[in-house]
Amino acid sequence: MGSRSILCDLDAQLNDRRIGIVGRNGSGKSTLARCLCGLIKPTSGRVQIDDIDIYADRKGAIQKIGILFQNPDHQIIYPTVGEEIDFGLRQIGHTAPQAREKTRQMLARFGTLDWIDRQTASLSQGQKQLLCLMSILAMEPDVIVLDEPFSGLDIPTRRILGETFQSLPQTLIHITHDPEAIETYDQVLWLDAGQIHHIGLPSQVLPRFMDAMMTASGLT
Repeated sequence: MGSRSILCDLDAQLNDRRIGIVGRNGSGKSTLARCLCGLIKPTSGRVQIDDIDIYADRKGAIQKIGILFQNPDHQIIYPTVGEEIDFGLRQIGHTAPQAREKTRQMLARFGTLDWIDRQTASLSQGQKQLLCLMSILAMEPDVIVLDEPFSGLDIPTRRILGETFQSLPQTLIHITHDPEAIETYDQVLWLDAGQIHHIGLPSQVLPRFMDAMMTASGLT
């Protein structure tokens, strides 16, 4: 069977603190998210954060960038909350006692210290998403990729997570199909058919994106 290119001729330098990426289903958004984090090897070109080649230097990448997946069940691998957060910390070189202390500190930061021995399977969808975020934050990456982080969450949980995201000092790359989620961001990249269709301020990109989506749906 022949191969198919998902992303083509992407060339962008992203320097802003809050970056949104929009596009219809199948435009390559999730593939781009995985490339940015070094989970998929590009067939040509490279992804670089500062002086780190994200795919070639996996240890450096883990400390530079983290990803919050759309479905937390695809991210959580350990049976208890404490073990889940400990794992990432051990991956970047902390001893078991150091990892456990940092895990306790992270849980206390979010008022969830009583979760430390809780079964991850007992958490709600929103709680699982918060656990994934805490696991990432514990490793202190410079950049966090959010891949449709509000999918399937109720409005109060969306609001809480949204406020948490906005308060973070890290650079955020927020991939979404919902323009409202990124309308206050610094820069928006519109991805279409695996290519950059437009890049600029939210006020420039999002109205055009919405017009295109309405036209494609036959509502205009």
